Amino acid sequence: MLSLHQLRCFLSAYEHGSLTAAAEQLGYAQPSVSEQIRTLERSLGTDLFTRVGRGVVPTATAEELRPYAERALAAVDDARRAAQSVTALETGTIRFGMFGTARLYAGAGLVADVLARHPGVRVELVGQNSSDVQEDLRRGRIEAAMIAVPQVSSQGLDVTPVARDELVYLSADPEALRSPVTAHRLAQASLVMPEATWRAEDSTRIILRRMLHESSLSPQTRIEVEDVETAVELVGMGLADSVIPRGAAEQLLPRLAPEAGWVSLRPRQYDSFAIVHRTGATLSPAARLMTELASARIRAIAEPLGR
Repeated sequence: MLSLHQLRCFLSAYEHGSLTAAAEQLGYAQPSVSEQIRTLERSLGTDLFTRVGRGVVPTATAEELRPYAERALAAVDDARRAAQSVTALETGTIRFGMFGTARLYAGAGLVADVLARHPGVRVELVGQNSSDVQEDLRRGRIEAAMIAVPQVSSQGLDVTPVARDELVYLSADPEALRSPVTAHRLAQASLVMPEATWRAEDSTRIILRRMLHESSLSPQTRIEVEDVETAVELVGMGLADSVIPRGAAEQLLPRLAPEAGWVSLRPRQYDSFAIVHRTGATLSPAARLMTELASARIRAIAEPLGR
């Protein structure tokens, strides 16, 4: 008979490719993890891993089992959170996923909103990019999140669009701001772009690649940085131009690049934001509170959707 303990050992071994590493993560002795996986294999009547050197390689059965095991453990976490939700709203920790740029729309203000209602809670806003926030959701580390829609793989997730914000072209050169920027001009521009680590998954870049692809052009970047604040500062220095959401531009330009400005793209391009959670999950009161407050915050700055 399958047990949650067996599934935890299985998923840890699957993730780390090593029984020893799995034991270290779980805080168990390595023989105990090995025995749990062997018992699970006997219950299923098939091997889950092939031993290769000091590591393990998942079999086809393991690949098939993995999403079911993740959902089973996530369901247990949901049940635990539901039972603790009343206490959590008064004295516990509220965790909510949010991609990096979203903090400019609903970061400190969102925390203030929560603490105004429940001054005894501890608040965690987690995530740097929509892709890692999405992984936290799938793993059950968080219940709900605000992420950029172009990066969402909807498999296993419920996606509720909340707002959209126009992508705008930033420059310290007045000549570059005299008219909307076409795909041809964008392809010739010297750009600084944030989200260097997540450049392949960054929602803004995905949208720009689609825009340029339709014109058989390719985007070029001169400078790659991690955070949008650094990108805006470099625009203000006249070292490069950039493309970021309008809400972020309106908040950052006066403070970091007061001599720079923005103009629309042609055709206009939009980045959309959505609330996401695992399909079928019953959100705790704390998670529902965070989704409501985050949605209100971002809709106050960007164009509301789905109302």
